[in-house]
Amino acid sequence: MTTALIIIDVQAAIDHPKWGQRNNPGAEANLAKLLAAWRAQGMPIFHIRHDSREEGSPYAPGQPLHAFKDDVRPDEGETIIGKHTNNAFVGTSLEADLKKWGVEKLVIAGVLTQHSVDTTARMAASLGFNVAVVSDATAATEVTDGRGHHWPADDVHALTLTHLEADYAVISTTAEVLRAIRT
Repeated sequence: MTTALIIIDVQAAIDHPKWGQRNNPGAEANLAKLLAAWRAQGMPIFHIRHDSREEGSPYAPGQPLHAFKDDVRPDEGETIIGKHTNNAFVGTSLEADLKKWGVEKLVIAGVLTQHSVDTTARMAASLGFNVAVVSDATAATEVTDGRGHHWPADDVHALTLTHLEADYAVISTTAEVLRAIRT
């Protein structure tokens, strides 16, 4: 079974203060481990880049924070797919590219757990892919809901992963994924 690594929106923009407190400060280090393992195995890697159309967004092309973070910068020849929505499949070539590679399983990591990671994992499962989300290679931010209730980043992360695990994905750690691809 061909397994692809999907790294979502790990751009300098995620460090902008507008997002508030974030959990999993080690997510980028774990992403770097996954990326190194995929490269060593010659397995397909897809870097998803958010190209925001929202005025003033730190994710907008041409903004200094639009660039990929150093820990996960794509190597030459690795696929980069720009997206304009939270879903890496909507308006992109991702599904066709995965099919071209014969990919059946996706290992998804990146930011934000409650936004693009969640939406992309749900869509991938709906399209028939076998999906794993790497809990310690993803990160969420704090959220205040419409009633004014503040949700800490760790709670947002945990709840999002719980919902994904119920119907859409296997939730794994970096260590579990690395063990699985070595065998």
